[in-house]
Amino acid sequence: MVRIRLALYGTKKRPFYKMVVADSRFSRDGRFIEKLGHFNPVSKCQNSTLKLNLNRIEYWQGKGAQISKRSQKLIKLFNKKEDTV
Repeated sequence: MVRIRLALYGTKKRPFYKMVVADSRFSRDGRFIEKLGHFNPVSKCQNSTLKLNLNRIEYWQGKGAQISKRSQKLIKLFNKKEDTV
């Protein structure tokens, strides 16, 4: 099963996440099919905190990819941010 989920990068106490499409059998930070965006929770700059490619997310959803709960929350947050801009 293909999933859209977050892969953890960065260092201790400075997390950085990439939203990726990966097979559910692969490890969290392991091999992935495609990178869809990134999320930096400790960024000082408001604009660079969350960037997503919504077209590719919709494409993978159409192909049957399951979205993790945290990824769903971030997509919803990104959509809300896009509407206000």
